[in-house]
Amino acid sequence: MKLTANLSMLFTEVPLLQRFGKAKTAGFDAVEIQFPYEEKVADLKAQLDEHELQCVLINVPAGDLMEGGEGLASVPGKEAEFAAALVECLSYVTALKVKRVNVLPGRCLDESKRPFYLETFKRNLNKAAAIFKPLGVTVTFEAINTFDMEGFLIHNVRQMQEVMSDAHEDNIKMQFDVYHMARMEEGDVSEIISKLGNQIGHIQFADVPGRGEPGTGHLDFKAIFHAIEHSSYQGWVGAEYKPSMLTSETMKWKKMLAANFAMCS
Repeated sequence: MKLTANLSMLFTEVPLLQRFGKAKTAGFDAVEIQFPYEEKVADLKAQLDEHELQCVLINVPAGDLMEGGEGLASVPGKEAEFAAALVECLSYVTALKVKRVNVLPGRCLDESKRPFYLETFKRNLNKAAAIFKPLGVTVTFEAINTFDMEGFLIHNVRQMQEVMSDAHEDNIKMQFDVYHMARMEEGDVSEIISKLGNQIGHIQFADVPGRGEPGTGHLDFKAIFHAIEHSSYQGWVGAEYKPSMLTSETMKWKKMLAANFAMCS
């Protein structure tokens, strides 16, 4: 399994630009960043180069989503803002040689408008995929649980599959977050990964219910990691959890992986 450290969640005891070195020291050869746009792209690239790391995933800017708003990708009337977000993202993708870009669907806070938001999202997702395709970039989209983000437009596997059925570009895939899908009681996440591996473009994980590192909740990560390792999924697996202590002290799960599987990190 190829592991990546999500620097928006891990090593947050130090500023972002200092987290690259800590990730490398912890044994990671790749990182992902939710929203890197507050940092200069040259500074990010310098850290990647210095520590010999790959940046494998970033999100497209999502407007007001993280402040409780609806975001950009699904909101009718915000198409121009979403297009501008793609341009900004493209500059980071090109400079950092990112190969996965995640489009967050965002919220629909008026259920009666859901069909219109869904159609807007599908159009924007296909537009993003067409823009990034010449660079060899896979565009993913993510389902997020409605306990953490009330009103999130796409919040289960069935809905992700419905979006996939209307994907016009072949570089669109699902981003599967173990934590979010387990929170939505989507059944056995190991079984889902085994079935849908070739439709998944990126995997992230945290334990349930607290979104901590594996071992802080009730998920069977030995089974989950086994399912990932033996599925048709070929991509990176992102540690995207809220550390219960200093991040460097939460790596017992990594030792468990090394003991049980042929693993490269």
